Amino acid sequence: MKAVPRFRALLALLALAWLTGQAQIAAHADAGPYAIAGTVLDAVSGEPVRRASVSALAEADSHTVRTVETGTDGRFALEGLPKGKYQLTASKRGYRTAFYDEHEEFSSAIVTGPDQNTTGLTFRLMPGAMLHGVITGDGGDPVEHARVVLFQPPRSHASPGAGERIAQVDSATTDDTGAYEFSGLAAGDYLLAAVAEPWFALHKSGTPGRSAAPASGDPGAALDVAYPVTFFDSTTDEASAGRIPLANGRRVEADISLHAVPALRLEMAMPQKRDGATHTATLRQTIFGVEASTQMIVQDSGAKTVEFTGVAPGRYDVVQGDPPRLGELDATASQLVEANFGVPGFSVSGLIRNASGAAMPDNASVTLVPLGDGHRQASLQATPILGAFSFPMVPQGNWEFWVENGEVQVPILSISSGGQLLAGNRVTVKDRALSVAVTLNQGGTRIEGFVRRGGKGVAGAMVVLVPKDSEDLRLRSRRDQSDSDGSFSLRDVAPGQYKVVAIADGWDLDWARAWSLGRYLQLGIDVTVTGRSGKVIQIPVPVPAQSR
Repeated sequence: MKAVPRFRALLALLALAWLTGQAQIAAHADAGPYAIAGTVLDAVSGEPVRRASVSALAEADSHTVRTVETGTDGRFALEGLPKGKYQLTASKRGYRTAFYDEHEEFSSAIVTGPDQNTTGLTFRLMPGAMLHGVITGDGGDPVEHARVVLFQPPRSHASPGAGERIAQVDSATTDDTGAYEFSGLAAGDYLLAAVAEPWFALHKSGTPGRSAAPASGDPGAALDVAYPVTFFDSTTDEASAGRIPLANGRRVEADISLHAVPALRLEMAMPQKRDGATHTATLRQTIFGVEASTQMIVQDSGAKTVEFTGVAPGRYDVVQGDPPRLGELDATASQLVEANFGVPGFSVSGLIRNASGAAMPDNASVTLVPLGDGHRQASLQATPILGAFSFPMVPQGNWEFWVENGEVQVPILSISSGGQLLAGNRVTVKDRALSVAVTLNQGGTRIEGFVRRGGKGVAGAMVVLVPKDSEDLRLRSRRDQSDSDGSFSLRDVAPGQYKVVAIADGWDLDWARAWSLGRYLQLGIDVTVTGRSGKVIQIPVPVPAQSR
């Protein structure tokens, strides 16, 4: 009787061995004679990085092909690779996960094959910077549950578009000691803001227009306080916010002190709609053009006003009335906001489509970016459904359309309204609703070629597709980084006349300004794209690598 269990155990072991063998066969089914090898170094100290994880990813779909760990000398070797093109990535705690020779959203893929030297690579991994600190209130007490928001000003050579504005990088919530932390940050300048509510605050309704200061004989009024949005270094003036410089691998402390002030009461006039329907009043606060908080009150039937209590002094966007009106309010005292405050807002809606006929990506987003007055007005974002999008309330003024697929900007080919073609990607909201058709160029023509110097491929060069008309640079330019064999691919190119230039060590160049590219155009390669060019254009001659 005891032989039966042993027999079953033997069968189980044989089955496990067979499955393991099949898994090993599958894992090595794509094995080849090539290898990618090199050393991972700390980009600041130059010391080897031990026990870093290094992976080769298939360029076509980014699935992991091989993964190894560096030794004590920082060396790695990814062996048994077939001929192909691979993304190389490395990571370790305390460092920023990166692709090989990474610049912004670009990197150099490694090409394996005959005559390709891929075993002497130097992968420089950048230590992540850290920003931490403590948020305190009056008397130095820690402020728990404060929302700390991290922003980054635009780089001078940032890609044109929505990225030219101050952008939110991250946010965190303070613990019971008032502490917060942001880790793994890239080097650069940052801005910091703290948003919090005093735990002891007791907000009271009152008469609009009167001071929010504590009333004599009413001890509870002394608790009707609020924290204004406060920036580093403990200023409530957005324009005076101090920049925090971070160097690679550095740990920087930035504390912010909050001070409670008398809270305000804002009463908004809400005229009755003719059909008896209710109104919604909105009070929205933005920080560097990014929405920080929104309060909405639905009007009670028959009520002529609605009241916002516990409002901290500051600048707010107000939406009220019928038809809705939008206004910017500098709230310094409790007050009544009249029904005619602000200006009318109008809807902007439309359809987006691909000129190539390709389907829209599932995670596409449409953004309206305000032009002109600094960063006070927040950008507006909508998610298209079956290509249709709508912004129900857009202030009058000039706006730019930007469409993104995840974090990748999708090129806009044209925008039309009422059958008329508009200039570039800009629209103007005046005195009525606006309906537009946005045509994208995703999945359009791709331009491929090689960057060479002295007959050899040049890796890591910045390749720029420059439209002949410099006014089209913002919409029609394309960039890539040359791979280890010098190859590059410029995707989603719209019809037009261009020059392709390659600039070695050009990643600090302010390429988005036409004047900065002028001296490179003479050696650029001419390319013309038409509606009949097909999906791929191969440049028949190498693009010369020019020095910065």
